[in-house]
Amino acid sequence: METFVTDATYAPMAQRPIEIVERKGIGHPDTICDSIAEGLSRELSKYYIEHFGRILHHNVDKALLVGGQTEADFGGGDIIDPIRLILSGRATREVGDHEVPVSAIAHRTAREWLKENVPDLPEDACDLDYMIKPGSADLQAIVNATDMEAPRANDTSLGVAHWPLSETERLVLETEKVVREFSPVGSDIKVMALRHDDRIDLTIAAAFVASRTPNVDVYMETKRAIAQRVNEMACGITGCRVMPCVNCGDIVQEHKFFLTVTGTSAEAGDDGEVGRGNRINGLITPFRPMSMEAVAGKNPVSHIGKIYNRMSQMICERVVEMAPGSEVICYMLSQIGSPITEPLVVHVEVAGAPAATVDGLAREAVKEVLASWQQVQQDFVQGKFPVA
Repeated sequence: METFVTDATYAPMAQRPIEIVERKGIGHPDTICDSIAEGLSRELSKYYIEHFGRILHHNVDKALLVGGQTEADFGGGDIIDPIRLILSGRATREVGDHEVPVSAIAHRTAREWLKENVPDLPEDACDLDYMIKPGSADLQAIVNATDMEAPRANDTSLGVAHWPLSETERLVLETEKVVREFSPVGSDIKVMALRHDDRIDLTIAAAFVASRTPNVDVYMETKRAIAQRVNEMACGITGCRVMPCVNCGDIVQEHKFFLTVTGTSAEAGDDGEVGRGNRINGLITPFRPMSMEAVAGKNPVSHIGKIYNRMSQMICERVVEMAPGSEVICYMLSQIGSPITEPLVVHVEVAGAPAATVDGLAREAVKEVLASWQQVQQDFVQGKFPVA
C-alpha cells in the first residue's frame, strides 16, 4: 500500500467564487431506490448472519423505479396508474438444502420503508417486482472466502470523500429538514444551491400533498412561510445572503402547481434509479471530487464501492479533527482480489494547512480506519451509516 499526503492545488471551498450543491430528498425517486436497495442489503446481511454465521455474497444495487400517473388538484386527487419498483441484483439464494427467502425479504423491506418514509403513498399505488438472481461463481468465491484475515476486494474501484462540509453544503442538508416541517409538504423535496461569492440562490422543489392543500391561498402562503423559515435557519449557518425560491416552476395563471396525491414526483412519471442521486454524504457536489459508484445495496464485506467511500470519509474527519482549520480530500483505490485492508493507494490532499504538518496524523488515521474494517461492516449492517 502506498500512502501520499500532499498539498491541494486548489483553494479551500469557502475561498472559491462559485459553488453548486444539490440534494435529492428522502421521497425523491432516486433516493427511494437507494434507500430500499440499502435496506435490502442490510436485511439480507442480518439473515445470513443469523442462519449461517456470516454475510454471504450479494449486491442488490440495481433498483429501478418507473413512475406512475395521477390527477391531482387542490383538496385531493386520484391515482390512475401505480408506481412500479423493480428490485434487481445478485444474492445467495441457496446454501445446501437451505433456501433463502430473498423475495420475501425484499417485499417486506420495501413495504416497510415506503410506509415509514413515504406515508402518503398507498400500498396499492406501488407495484413491486423482484429480479434477484445468484452471483457469478468467481465473485461469490471472493466474498465467501475464509482463508484470509480480512476480506478480499471484489472489484477494482475508487472511494473518495471530503471534510468538513462547506456552509453551502450544510445549508442544503438543513433546508430539506426545515421544509418537511410544513404539513402540506410531502416527502419529495429537492434542494439546489448556487453560491456566488457571498450570495446563495436556493432553489427548492417541494411536492405538496393535494389532500392537505385545500386551495391556492394555502399553497401560496405555505410557500412564503417556507422561504421565511429557511432564511431564519440560514442565519445560523452562513453569513451569505440567502435567496430561497420555492417551487419556481409554478405558473399561477395557468393553474400549474407542484401538487401530488402521494407526496412524491414518482407518482406522475418521474423515474428513479440507484446511484443517480446523493453520494454517501447525502449530497451531490460537482465542485468536489466524487465517486460515481452506487453505494446503496452493495455488500458491506468486500465491495469497495461501498466500503472505501465510507472509509475515506472517516479518514477525512479524523484528520480535520486532529488538525482544525484544514480541508481534506481522501482517495482510496482497491485492486480486485487484494485484502480490503491493503488498498493499492491512499491519497490525502490537504488545503488550508501545509500537508507536511498533518502528514503523520493522516498516515495514522489511514492505518486506524483500515484496521476498523469489521466495525465498518457491522455499522453498515446496523444502518448506522446513511448512504443517501
